[in-house]
Amino acid sequence: MTDLHTDGAATGTGDRSRPRAALPALCVTQVTSWGIVYYAFPVLLPHLTAETGWPTSAVTAAFSAALLVSALAGIPVGRILDRQGPRAVMTTGSLLAVASVLAIAASPNLYVFTAAWLLAGLAMASTFYQPAFAAVTRWWGEDRVRALTIVTLAGGLASTVFAPLTAALADHLSWRTTYLVLAAILALVTIPAHALALRAPWPPAPPRRLTISRTPTARSSSFLLLATAFTLSGFAMYAVVFGLVPLLTERGADPTTAAWALGLGGAGQTLGRTLYAALARRTRATSRTAILIAAGGATTAALALISGPIPLLIVLAILAGVVRGNLTLLQATAVADRWGTADYGRLSALLIAPATVAASLAPWAGAALAGVLGGYDGLFLVLALGSALAAVLALCSGRLARSH
Repeated sequence: MTDLHTDGAATGTGDRSRPRAALPALCVTQVTSWGIVYYAFPVLLPHLTAETGWPTSAVTAAFSAALLVSALAGIPVGRILDRQGPRAVMTTGSLLAVASVLAIAASPNLYVFTAAWLLAGLAMASTFYQPAFAAVTRWWGEDRVRALTIVTLAGGLASTVFAPLTAALADHLSWRTTYLVLAAILALVTIPAHALALRAPWPPAPPRRLTISRTPTARSSSFLLLATAFTLSGFAMYAVVFGLVPLLTERGADPTTAAWALGLGGAGQTLGRTLYAALARRTRATSRTAILIAAGGATTAALALISGPIPLLIVLAILAGVVRGNLTLLQATAVADRWGTADYGRLSALLIAPATVAASLAPWAGAALAGVLGGYDGLFLVLALGSALAAVLALCSGRLARSH
């Protein structure tokens, strides 16, 4: 049987023993894991290519390959999470993360470097947001939005903490030694935190609710349409992030101002996450999804159509960040809000995997499209249209869910 398609909050029942240490531990490990495995790379990229002579395109491709592996590995990882809980998954993931960072630091050639990043992709699938979201969703039940907000707020600090730290280390150490230091931090923080703080009993899965449709949830039209909507929206969102600086420089901003705009957009993302709980209380899942995706498209279109002044463009970049912050939590709650929490890990991984693949391709594809379209204003218009289509697909998904 499949789960009930519903537009309200479908949550599990039963005894939920909420481990006191789990939420603060997950906050700390999300900051550390994202900061070292993900955000250290762009900081160290210039040092790495300068010292090794490896092509920037090939080095970046290895990183993108890790994101692709993460998307694919997330599906079996989600199944394990549903059955066994997060402790073994996230502890093993931390061990893999440390091993991969050590391998990256010691890579004698580009082939070993790429293989190390593929291993890092497995670590990402086991330690980043998706397993943390699965743990919080099962343990916190109806209070999951508050707990998810706390975790994502902490995760949003990863670049704030580790980008400057990585840059400071790289000023005094080689990129290889910097990665060795970061690997030590990763080991000291995440391995014991996951092993010790996630020991609480894993609550049994709530019963699946029956539906008239015999189509499994993951193959239903509503699920596939929602996955498509998130994929289009995710591609647009990440292409905008990577295209913002060149867009602003095309408009006359100096590189420092453009970088500040990007950073302030990150601050807007944090602000947006604090607003999601209030939005969730006042809207249904389908309307909330369509509104947020459409809002992302609107800010993208505004950045494309408004040529200045630069302070106004910075305000638009902040607003775009506010929407991105909400979209992160929207994806985290999408499965539980519609189909319950019984198969959250597996269904969430299936739902988000295509969007993760799209996000990994967005930097390269966005730059290529900008060249074809004559600049980043044309790219942003196309991305805005993609977001509009995604909002329509989200509405159609909700209608199909209600019809079944």
